[in-house]
Amino acid sequence: MADDKKFAGFICTGCGIGDRLDGGRLETTAKRDGKMQEVKSSEMLCNAEGVKMIQDEIDGGATHVMIAACSRRAKVEAFNFPTVAMTRANLREGVIWVRPDTDEHRETTQEMADDYIRMACAEARSMKAPSPSGEQELNKHILVVGGGVTGMSAALESAAAGYPVTLVEKTGALGGHLAQLYKKSPGKAAPRGLPNALDAEFPGLEDTGVEGLIQQVEENANITVHLNSTLTKTQGAPGRFKAEIATESGSTTEAEFGAIVQASGFTPYDANQLPEFGYGKSPDVVTNLELEKLAKEAAGGPIKRPSDGKEVKSVAFVQCAGQRSEKKGHLPYCSGFCCTTSIKQAIYFKEQNADCDTTVLYTDLRTPGAAGEDFYRAGQQKMVTFSKGEVSEVAADGGLKVKFKDLILDEDTEMDADLVVLATGQVANTGPDPYAQLAFEEAEEGSEEKETLRKALEVAPPSILNLEYRQGTDLPLLKHGFADSHFICFPYETRRTGIYAAGPVRRPMDIQQARDDAAGAAMKAIQAAENAGKGRAAHPRSGDLSFPTFRSEGCTQCKRCTVECPFGAINEDEKGYPVYNESRCRRCGTCMGACPVRVISFENYSVETVGQQIKNVDIPDEFDEKPRILVLACENDAYPALDQAAMSGVEINPWARVIPVRCLGSVNLSWITDSLNNGFDGIVLMGCQKGDDYQCHFVRGSAIAHERMSKVGDTLESLNLEPERVAVYEVAITDLERAPKLINDMAETIDKVGMSPFKF
Repeated sequence: MADDKKFAGFICTGCGIGDRLDGGRLETTAKRDGKMQEVKSSEMLCNAEGVKMIQDEIDGGATHVMIAACSRRAKVEAFNFPTVAMTRANLREGVIWVRPDTDEHRETTQEMADDYIRMACAEARSMKAPSPSGEQELNKHILVVGGGVTGMSAALESAAAGYPVTLVEKTGALGGHLAQLYKKSPGKAAPRGLPNALDAEFPGLEDTGVEGLIQQVEENANITVHLNSTLTKTQGAPGRFKAEIATESGSTTEAEFGAIVQASGFTPYDANQLPEFGYGKSPDVVTNLELEKLAKEAAGGPIKRPSDGKEVKSVAFVQCAGQRSEKKGHLPYCSGFCCTTSIKQAIYFKEQNADCDTTVLYTDLRTPGAAGEDFYRAGQQKMVTFSKGEVSEVAADGGLKVKFKDLILDEDTEMDADLVVLATGQVANTGPDPYAQLAFEEAEEGSEEKETLRKALEVAPPSILNLEYRQGTDLPLLKHGFADSHFICFPYETRRTGIYAAGPVRRPMDIQQARDDAAGAAMKAIQAAENAGKGRAAHPRSGDLSFPTFRSEGCTQCKRCTVECPFGAINEDEKGYPVYNESRCRRCGTCMGACPVRVISFENYSVETVGQQIKNVDIPDEFDEKPRILVLACENDAYPALDQAAMSGVEINPWARVIPVRCLGSVNLSWITDSLNNGFDGIVLMGCQKGDDYQCHFVRGSAIAHERMSKVGDTLESLNLEPERVAVYEVAITDLERAPKLINDMAETIDKVGMSPFKF
């Protein structure tokens, strides 16, 4: 024990802990087994007096603090001591709330508490207080890519917060698709309680407001606009991005940025892929965006059909044109805005074309947004016909005949129309798939795989960011081509730290949703720039000062850490050693879990900090008939689920010892082998959902862990251990009943297969 280290333990007896556990025994455990030099107890450690007691000890020289109280997810504001290495033993949610309060269970409950004290003390002894790398200075400059409604809104939000913005737009004007619209749908719902609210009081169609938005951007001293410009190179990391902006004329500008918002919008679905609907065969079959042009040209007067300039007397809207379909070339998803847009455009005709027969043909009608259902009923009141029908063909011989199946009457029918409007969807305006680029580079020359990837990349869209990353030039994509940004758990976040996706580039959305999205992405970008300036991590471990380091003398240059990092935070130098970019790092520890020689670690989270917890669990011998189950639980979903289960009074088997991990991807196989060698009878790993609908906060951590653990079964069999002793599960934060059951199921499995022979 180094002379400059001082270890102090603090035990709370409040919230029923002192009533259920022997406080004196816990203090003895912390001193004798945990090697804490100073141990103090408090009836309420989180109140002002308790916090002062801890702070006084820190002021007196304590460098490592162990707090035994409630879950590490509780009282984080009270127990905030950033200058020391700190660990927490979960005695409340982890022990007394998951065990019955009976004399029969008192012994095993106390044993659980003693183990958690030992584990927390061991963790504290093997960690350091993290400190920033000192490599960054604060750069408040935000780069916004895209000058549509999303990009302009993101720029204005950032500028309003006092952050200078550079906005890059590839065309010669701001406004994007919003500038092409004639009107927009109402931005608020109808008032309630009025007799004729929908008829007389409904707000009605609104001006797009695009001119005012453009004017705000152009007049804002904090915003610099580059038109007819693209990014030819983007390199660096949060706090020190360096982008090269090129104009059509060939001139370039280079600037540094703290964070980036990609608001590159969408490309309208190519209706040429819908010949069955007459598109391309008749000029009177148009898309919803093309109709906006006709409405603008009409300037409030009658809308005229393109073929002969005659006033439209009958119009049919075909919903889900090329959408919600698994046909080749169609979009399998709903673009969300189309139904509301069709209602808006149907109202154009009702207000501008006298006695126009206006029909919306739909299979399902969806009207998200503030106006919502009211707007649909407003269309009904204006005598727009809504017919539930599936269109099969639009014949364009001498006129337009729309053939469809009436889904109410269950019969085939048809109607004539002067104009047909196809409600086509949004295709994300993203760059090429970076993982396809990486696979192409690594594929064997002359192989079939290489040729297939070459053809795919040849038809891929041009790069938007032109990232100088080993992992490709653009943001990774989801299965439908949208920028990877989980819309429920962590919107705006992408796999490229400090680069945030906003607007239709990450999912289909309408104007108001895009503006809201822009505000969220701008806030995230600001947070990323500020954190980078302080050397702190971004979401989900916001504020974490730790970052990975490695021992070069032990590194074998296997590149597993480089390949498995979900965020492109690791490159290699000329000798093949990893080069860490801590500003890109999300602190998930996936690289640590990948390393076969255990040379990667964080100051406050390492193979050693978890390994020591495992080694300091008291393992009874086989005659005591008290098995031990190691539970490695993801701190983002599984561990909170166990905490909430405890709050609900769900019991957990007394043999379990739970260790929260940053991500299941950080689990090093050495923890599995060490725990088995130490006499653990079973191991349960709980991570987040993987796959296309992943819930993993670190994107691929759970999937990587499952891949690693798939090979553990062979190892167990070679040791004559049953494969079912190690189980890997996907657990959601809502699995309050299931998460404890998985642990209890392992206890039942051990009852069947017997305790580990390594106890002997």
